[in-house]
Amino acid sequence: MRRAEGALAASADLIAVNRLSKTYRTRSGAVTALENIDFAIAEGEFVAIVGPSGCGKSTLLKILAGLTPASQGAARLSGTPIVGPRRDIGVVFQSPVLFPWRTVLSNALLPVDVQRLGRPQLNAAAMDLLALVGLKGFERRYPWELSGGMQQRVAMVRALIHNPAILLMDEPFGALDAMTREQMNLELQRIWLERRKTALFITHSIAEAVFLADRVLVMTPRPGRIMDDVRVELARPRALEVMNTPVFGGYVQRIRARFQATGGLDS
Repeated sequence: MRRAEGALAASADLIAVNRLSKTYRTRSGAVTALENIDFAIAEGEFVAIVGPSGCGKSTLLKILAGLTPASQGAARLSGTPIVGPRRDIGVVFQSPVLFPWRTVLSNALLPVDVQRLGRPQLNAAAMDLLALVGLKGFERRYPWELSGGMQQRVAMVRALIHNPAILLMDEPFGALDAMTREQMNLELQRIWLERRKTALFITHSIAEAVFLADRVLVMTPRPGRIMDDVRVELARPRALEVMNTPVFGGYVQRIRARFQATGGLDS
């Protein structure tokens, strides 16, 4: 299994997935979404997953988040099996899912309230995170007063507020327009470089995966398997202009070629 090397590498695996499979029982019969998934993520790594629609990317993230059980195999966080929702996992979905009656600050503090961690101690941390994502001064605004990109920033703060061991993101920028999405890629990279939080990022965009990640895991069409593990050796921080370089294009072409070979291709 390939690992990130150099300054961003870590000595131990934070996430370990072994022979993981998921089969759904439907009225028309069994549907295997994932089959014999194996990979590991070192502490501090940013790993992206790409694959055709329906290949089980979101199912895999839900298993890692403890939201759905695996049918076979195991996923472990710091050596402990993931068998249900955990306080040390943060999740960002495609939709921000903010409560309209809560202010920005109150939405960011939702995990604190749910886990009864104590607002007085974490209120300052929430303010610092909101400043980190460029939302200083918006603490008392409501979701309907924010743009889509700003709402997704609140969702990221909410996922980070309780200092999780790993941040799981399921196509968090998929619903944004192209220009906002590029800006959010830059913002996410900046936040990640600031906090160095272990991250798993699911996307349909090959270019987005290469731009953000230390490694890109490439999945086959259903049943989803890992068919390639591409280490991205591009210096950080990465500017958008890197997408126009031959090296960047080479990574994108390698991944796209794997999809073409299996009959599936995402943009």
